[in-house]
Amino acid sequence: MKKINLACIIEDDPTHVYITKRFLKLTGLVESILICSNGKDAFDKLKAIIANGDSLPELILLDLNMPVWDGWQFLDAFKQIPTKEQINIYILTSSNNEEDIERAKNYNIDSKYIVKPITLDKLTDLVFTD
Repeated sequence: MKKINLACIIEDDPTHVYITKRFLKLTGLVESILICSNGKDAFDKLKAIIANGDSLPELILLDLNMPVWDGWQFLDAFKQIPTKEQINIYILTSSNNEEDIERAKNYNIDSKYIVKPITLDKLTDLVFTD
């Protein structure tokens, strides 16, 4: 399994942030974790990373239902940023709505759609196995 230098959790619920962060640390495969409370916060922080010439996260775990900017708004804005880096985006949401799952296909991330609650085994199997 490949180590990840930086992972980003985009989530407004502190409980889910805590659980997801803990599971990422328990894998032993993530060096640093960036926490963003909504899509706009994440977009601004990632733009600043690019402006500073630093490396973007290799992994983004994205909630869909958040205030300010939801996950879809983040994806629409983020895909406009040119980057050569490989970034794996996983939707991590409580929504098992078929419309959301279908919409994820428009971003080519329908196979990376995880319905909460997340477990360590599920996270490890989906994200850290090639």
